[in-house]
Amino acid sequence: MATEKEKAVELAIEQIERQYGKGSIMKLGEIPARLIGDAIPTGALSLDLALGIGGIPRGRVTEIFGSEASGKTTLAQHIIAEAQKAGGIAAYIDAEHAFDPRYAANCGVNLRDLYVSQPDTGEQALEITEHLVRSSGVDVIIIDSVAALAPRAEIEGEMGDAHVGLQARLMSQALRKLSGAISKSKTAVIFINQLREKVGIVFGNPEVTPGGRALKFYSSVRIDLRRGDSIKQGTEMVGSRVKARVVKNKVAPPFRSAEFDIMFNHGISKEGSLVDLGVATGLIKKAGAFFAYGDTKLGQGRENAKDYLRQHPELAAQLEEKIRASKAIPSISLGEGSEALSQEA
Repeated sequence: MATEKEKAVELAIEQIERQYGKGSIMKLGEIPARLIGDAIPTGALSLDLALGIGGIPRGRVTEIFGSEASGKTTLAQHIIAEAQKAGGIAAYIDAEHAFDPRYAANCGVNLRDLYVSQPDTGEQALEITEHLVRSSGVDVIIIDSVAALAPRAEIEGEMGDAHVGLQARLMSQALRKLSGAISKSKTAVIFINQLREKVGIVFGNPEVTPGGRALKFYSSVRIDLRRGDSIKQGTEMVGSRVKARVVKNKVAPPFRSAEFDIMFNHGISKEGSLVDLGVATGLIKKAGAFFAYGDTKLGQGRENAKDYLRQHPELAAQLEEKIRASKAIPSISLGEGSEALSQEA
């Protein structure tokens, strides 16, 4: 028999649902399982594991920031490629007007199915983002980059005019409007950001990201990318090692780190992550410079082991499944979830 308290709560819920619609308030246990913990892989298995849920969370805001040539855009394009492989729809808001279709294709992006916009102002970019989010049909949206989101007043003004705090106010207003819609639509919205340095800082970290503090607060995940050692073949530089640190994470434990290879003109080396994680989990045995997976000899040296996995994709897929299973990270499929979500909307 319901107590007076329970009756009062039920009456309040009825009034709320009558005024704001069915599902405007519900018990956490009644929320469909597919609306919790959904993620899009990054293309770097080591980073997927560091994020704790197997990739970038859907229905959340993510910020990827770092110094120049640290792999921010490359990582974003691989996220698009992974979303498309799983049957998802992706959009790229190119505020920097620097999108390279050839490099994107090398990263695995299906250019025919990618929506690209090159807005003139920051307001236009964020309004386009809002329309796409509210459509509930787009799985991932990349905004490249926050630093390039110039307010309309700045574009129309003269060189040298001061516009104090204008971009920060723009970002704050946009995120207030977008946050609820992003959660309902299950769209992964990813902001790429640059680094600046404060002047006159003697103690502490002088680095700061443009666009004010709002993005830091609204982001569920923040990934800091740093370029590491160069990868060489003989005397020629063919890639670089990238160090990623998850400095904020609302969906899993934060402050985890990952490393992966970015090969020039090819993007993230999936095979490099497989070799590293295979050795770490014990699935790949390393004896001196030789690598072996079960009875299969992968080769002498890390680069040769990567080449072998690249030439044998079935073996690489099998190894990835075993690594994911050992870390309890599932494979992702977006197609059915997107359709179901669209039908509900």
